[in-house]
Amino acid sequence: MDARTDRTVPLLERRRVRVRGIVQGVGFRPFVYRLAQELDLAGWVRNDAEGVEMEVQGLPGNISALLVRMVKEAPRLARVDHVEANGRAPDPDDRGFTIRPSHGGAVTTAIGADTSVCPDCLAELFDQEDRRWRYPFINCTHCGPRYTITRALPYDRANTSMAGFTQCEACQDEYEAPTHRRFHAEPNACPACGPSLSYYRIDGVRVATRDPIAEALLAILSGQIVAIKGLGGYNLVCDARNPEAVEHLRMRKQRGDKPFAVMVLNANSARQFARVGLLEDELVSGPERPIVLMNKRRDAEMHLWGVAPDLGQIGFMLPNTPLHYMLFHDEAGRPAGTQWLDEVHPLALVVTSANPGGEPLVIDNVAAFDQLKGIADFVLTHDRDILVRADDSVMRVIDHAPTTIRRGRGYTPQAIRLSRKGPAVLATGGYLKNTICLTRGDEAFLSQHVGDLSNAATCEAMDAAIAHLSSVLECQPEWIACDLHPDFHATRVAHALAAERNLPLVEVQHHHAHIGAVLAEHRFDGPVLGLALDGVGMGADGDAWGGELLKVDGARFERLGHLRPLRLPGGDRAAREPWRMAASVMFDIGHGDLIADRFGAHRGADRLAEVLEKDMRCPPTSSMGRWFDAAAGLLGVCDVMQYEGEAAMRLEALAADYGPVLPLHQGWYIDRDRQLDLRPLIASLMDERHPARGAAVFHTTLIAALADWVVDTARAEGLDTVALGGGCFLNALITEGLSRRLGSRGLTVLRAHQAPTSDGGLSLGQAWVAIARAME
Repeated sequence: MDARTDRTVPLLERRRVRVRGIVQGVGFRPFVYRLAQELDLAGWVRNDAEGVEMEVQGLPGNISALLVRMVKEAPRLARVDHVEANGRAPDPDDRGFTIRPSHGGAVTTAIGADTSVCPDCLAELFDQEDRRWRYPFINCTHCGPRYTITRALPYDRANTSMAGFTQCEACQDEYEAPTHRRFHAEPNACPACGPSLSYYRIDGVRVATRDPIAEALLAILSGQIVAIKGLGGYNLVCDARNPEAVEHLRMRKQRGDKPFAVMVLNANSARQFARVGLLEDELVSGPERPIVLMNKRRDAEMHLWGVAPDLGQIGFMLPNTPLHYMLFHDEAGRPAGTQWLDEVHPLALVVTSANPGGEPLVIDNVAAFDQLKGIADFVLTHDRDILVRADDSVMRVIDHAPTTIRRGRGYTPQAIRLSRKGPAVLATGGYLKNTICLTRGDEAFLSQHVGDLSNAATCEAMDAAIAHLSSVLECQPEWIACDLHPDFHATRVAHALAAERNLPLVEVQHHHAHIGAVLAEHRFDGPVLGLALDGVGMGADGDAWGGELLKVDGARFERLGHLRPLRLPGGDRAAREPWRMAASVMFDIGHGDLIADRFGAHRGADRLAEVLEKDMRCPPTSSMGRWFDAAAGLLGVCDVMQYEGEAAMRLEALAADYGPVLPLHQGWYIDRDRQLDLRPLIASLMDERHPARGAAVFHTTLIAALADWVVDTARAEGLDTVALGGGCFLNALITEGLSRRLGSRGLTVLRAHQAPTSDGGLSLGQAWVAIARAME
């Protein structure tokens, strides 16, 4: 009887399926293999340059179930962005399902980011009967290094820094078994065949020991500083509860009062020192393992003295490698099993980037001894190379949502999806907190944090980031984008590349890029009112901007208003010395005769009024950051900054601690040119004797002033959406207070989440503007 008339004979269907997203190196093929077997499907699956490709054959309902479950039940680290399924002629002889070798071609897939140790690997790590008991390089397809050990795609072992380690028979069997969670786990290894640790004095003499981790922990608990090789580079580690060790690290690294991050075992351990909300717990415990800023408890300084002086928050992180977990395991007395991992643990470690003098993070084993001499006492290292440096990511919860402060390990190179496809754009970012961005189709790949382009080594690191991202994505730019400022290394590189390759070059104004970055991640293409508040960026007129109301419509922007300009006595020096900004405002409101008495302890204070009177080296700026500095200087909160943003961060901490106050009546005014003048607010601080109360008044009045300014302008321009961009929006009080006020007055508020709202997101905004220009 014909199969078409006999209902007992099933009709087979066959489909070619393409899956795009983060689907390589995350256990996606064995996951599909297991689903296919469960659903009685024949066919094959393989990696290729576009992601994962497969052909599946079986009952139509079972194929449909596979397509649905493939998305809904994807492995822990996978991200399915797109699935295409096309019909094929059934093959009656195809009876089984196989995993085929990877297939090359033009790369359009993405590699996963580095992630922390998964629960299954932790269970093996602390099981004395397991062959990987206390093996510091344990991993599987659900965890471990990815981006930082990869030189090219497809993501196969030969293209990683594990290529030189030949797997033993037991590891090879796991690697080749489709049902094992280590099937094609490229960094797979064990003590018999994988990388190993070694322990040295900083002078290069190897310390003879059977247990380098135990020796390193002993040194740390004895007050020493140990350089430890992590996923994306070396970290400097000391006992966070030892004030002398913390101070020694601060002095040796010439860090001033800049805060340190602290590693604890789990979120419950962080609760000893900070208030950990549900979102903070979720962020800090997630597979990305970022540093998460958390509000201090009242007695935090008693336990972590000198870690984050005069600030309201401390950055906490959890272990992100097996090696880190083993330090805590040793300190806990090496308990069996994993129950101890959930208990409150007393060990707290300062963990900070090993990058002396503002240079890039150290990743090379030989360079570590040279560059960290005089800083570290010992070095705990290993022989698995780091191919791509990546600093720890830093996050903060603002207005009940995660906010990226620094994007690095754990998040790079996750793509940010754009609203539309466009030409491949390479954007080179800015001078501070540099990142680069490369777009491919409707995806934007933001690089890891590179740093401030203030020295040759960091400039070289930026060049290397461009080369690596272009290589690993096999994507060459068709357009180049950069900042307006001609003296930035990033700008010069952009101009050179555009000239060398004969490519279109788009110069993007700094604050246009800030707003563009917000619109890029929200996939918003219509006209918007942008409020850009930061320290400084070169304006379209060549002046220093930093407090701007912009109407942004794709590649075009119009400056609708700005903060009343302040003068910078001494130029850039005033941006580092808030007392100078306080003096500038005092002179502006007619109290220049009081400058010498008020700031007489500072060199040059006695002549500053004359400098302002004659307008000598006093360039104007509309920067919001300088108004913060003026307030901090008048309140005596911070006269001279030891790190960028210190004055504003201290002000925020004082205001948050003081609590709510009413805005100052008539504390600002807006002129006909939409210029917001905050001088009445700053003048009120001159006689304030309570710095915390002054900080609170400054914040709440500023919020009210900004809200009036934005709402009036939005209504006049017929706009109902506001994008907030720039480093000042890392201030939770300003962001939350302003968002509430604007929302209550009928405006939709957009702000950055995936990319840093500070200069670390400029390259994304530049790329977005360039795509808009190209599509005109």
